[in-house]
Amino acid sequence: MWATRLHNADTSVVNRTLSTVTKYPEGLPGVEESPEYTEHRKNFWSSIKPAHYGEKITSLKAVVWLLVVGFFISLLGKFSFGRSLLLRYPKFFTLGLFRKSGPTEDEVNSSSFEMWFVGRGFTDAAHTSKHESKTDKEIITKVSGPDIGYITTMITLIQCAITLLSERNNLPKGGVYTPGTIFGPTGLQQRLQENGISFEVLETKDH
Repeated sequence: MWATRLHNADTSVVNRTLSTVTKYPEGLPGVEESPEYTEHRKNFWSSIKPAHYGEKITSLKAVVWLLVVGFFISLLGKFSFGRSLLLRYPKFFTLGLFRKSGPTEDEVNSSSFEMWFVGRGFTDAAHTSKHESKTDKEIITKVSGPDIGYITTMITLIQCAITLLSERNNLPKGGVYTPGTIFGPTGLQQRLQENGISFEVLETKDH
């Protein structure tokens, strides 16, 4: 299967989370976490292994859309007149994906999303020290849910807020952190699953 790499902020955020895990392999302690949660936090982060993360697009239609829209934005965005055209006719310059009026309620309710994640690695950590290029383990997972822009985003924000309020003692004192660093060992994933966002392991296989 062919694919092209997608350069976006998500990759930077995930890689920063992984670098934090490397620096703090047991995670960041909460301000007043209980002994039970301390053990849970350490067990959770000890299961997270070093990784290289990236996102790719496998749809030819999406690649063409990105090229065309990227061309319009890079060309017209340099001039005030061009920016005015982009704002005035977003539907034309985004090939119909965006429009001033936004989607209808029926369009939002009928939309959904799926994101597939393919992880490849080694079953034995000793193999990594030998600089072997061929991995022997693969796992395929999927995250899916309702419209990602209007419904899933709101669900996620609300559940993050509830988690911050209900599990404050288990969270670090404060600072600038990635979402994964803060919410990793919390009950956020379960909250999301209870509100229509699915996390699935589709396949695990050895090579």
